[in-house]
Formats: sequence, C-alpha cells, structure tokens
Amino acid sequence: MSGSHLSRRQFQLATVAGVLGCCSPVSSAEKHKGFIDAHVHVWTPDIKSYPLDQAFDVGDMQPTSFTPEELFRHTKPSGVDRIVLIQMSFYNFDNRYMLDMMAKFPGVFGGVGIVDHQAADVAKQMKKLASAGVKGFRLHSRGGSAAQWPSDAGMKTVWKTAADENLAVCPLINPEELPHVDSLCKQFPKTKVVIDHFARVGISGQVEAEQLKTLCSLSRHQHTHVKTSAFYALGKKQPPYTDLEPMIKTVVDAYGADRLMWASDCPYQVQGDHTYEASIALIRDHCQFLSAEQKSAILRGTAEKLFF
Repeated sequence: MSGSHLSRRQFQLATVAGVLGCCSPVSSAEKHKGFIDAHVHVWTPDIKSYPLDQAFDVGDMQPTSFTPEELFRHTKPSGVDRIVLIQMSFYNFDNRYMLDMMAKFPGVFGGVGIVDHQAADVAKQMKKLASAGVKGFRLHSRGGSAAQWPSDAGMKTVWKTAADENLAVCPLINPEELPHVDSLCKQFPKTKVVIDHFARVGISGQVEAEQLKTLCSLSRHQHTHVKTSAFYALGKKQPPYTDLEPMIKTVVDAYGADRLMWASDCPYQVQGDHTYEASIALIRDHCQFLSAEQKSAILRGTAEKLFF
C-alpha cells in the first residue's frame, strides 16, 4: 500500500510541476487546431452605436443581425475556430464594429478593413488599422472603378503601403477586371494580393474557360492568392457544389494549395438551401484530387500565414 502513496517531497514537486504546467504559455498552434474561415461578414442591429453609412438603410441588412455569437453557431460544429472578418459595406470606412469584435474575441478573428484610397492620409490610416490587428484591405470595384486603379495615385499608395507593412490587398472584382489587378501586380510585385471568390468566375451559372484562364494567369505573380469561396453563388449554385471541382482543380494546378484559402462568405452562405457545412465539406470531404496536405493548406495554413 505504501508504494501507492507519494512521499511529502514527491507531492511538493508534483504540485509545483502541475502549477508551472498550468501557467505555461500555450502556443497558437496548440490553442488553434481547427479550420480557418477566410471570409465572413458580421454586423449588429445596434445602429445607434454603429451607424450605417449613408448609402445604406436598415432594409439593406438581410439578415437584420449577424453577430459573432450568431456566426459561431455555424462555425463551431464544423470545426472552425478562427475567422477572418471582412469589413461590411454597411459601415463603409468606419471599421469600429469589426475592430471591437476582434478585441472582444482575441485570437479568434483576423481582420480585413476598408479605407478610402483617395484620402490624403490613406497610408496613415492603413498603419493605424494594422496596429489594431488588421492584416488586409478590401478593394471594391464599383461602377467600373477598377479600370482607374492602375493609374490612380491613391491606389498606388495603398499597394505600396501594403507591401512595406506586410499587409494584403483583397480585391472584390469581376472576371473582366482581372487585367487591372494584373497591371498593379506588375507595378508592385512584393504586394500580397488575395482575390475574393475566384474573381466571381462562374457567377453566370457556368465557368467560362477564358475567364478561368485569366484568373490562373495571375498565378505568375508569386504573392497572389485566391479565395475558394462563395460556392452558393457560383456554377449551379446548389449543394454539394461538386460541379465546381474542375474549377478548383484548375486553380490548384495553377497556384498550388499554399496560395489558396477556403472561405464561406457568411452570412450569405447560410441562406435558403445553403448551409455552412456544405461549404466546408466541398474541400474537406469532396475534391478527392486534393491530398491531406493540400486540404490542410486550403482550410487553414494559407489563411493562417496571411491573416494571423
């Protein structure tokens, strides 16, 4: 019986070791072993604290609320424990809600903000947001504005600042606007670029070969990445989205899995017949041409490098 008991000295040593073990810092890799969703929007119905931009009203908020707590109901059952928040258009250049949610859930959220590239102090704005944890900046192409990007002084400042500060630019564009991004990639070869939603190739209902070819041609720029995302809006627009597998394979062949990242584009992915699980399952469970290592890169590794 005596052999089953610790001596007083052994007990003291074991207690100290246990305390030290409990207090030892946990690395990010140990804390976060789940998947990363590289593209999600959140907003709050509290428009008094977080007013909408003048271009939007409450009727534009569909659903009326999509807070982090509502988001987690979808992400956690699918094994997603980190998420990249994309500044919502409702708030335009007012990034406060996104920043507040990043602060409320430290380590869970990365951030992609929006700045006015025509502002005289745009570089200062970018650096200030970066100090709060923002790792990228979204570029909207509204009304054909992308055609002016390669010659716009403010846009050039955005791309140069991003390169200097190790930040990413994240264009939300249509297929016909890819050449404008290509031009900027040539001007700023060190800038990290993350193209949202396959540049919307396939949004017409079918994947156009020439559009896909143009998207893949940007892979020659070594810092250009693509989000394999928004499956609900591309191709047949029906789960399980396996009709998109040939496009995904073509993009993997061009870029390599280490320059691709999966994203849901919530809350739009969880409306109607579309579910969060169906989105992640396309990469995780289908796409048999992907190795385990490639799936790991797309579902976690690439986004981790850029946004965490």
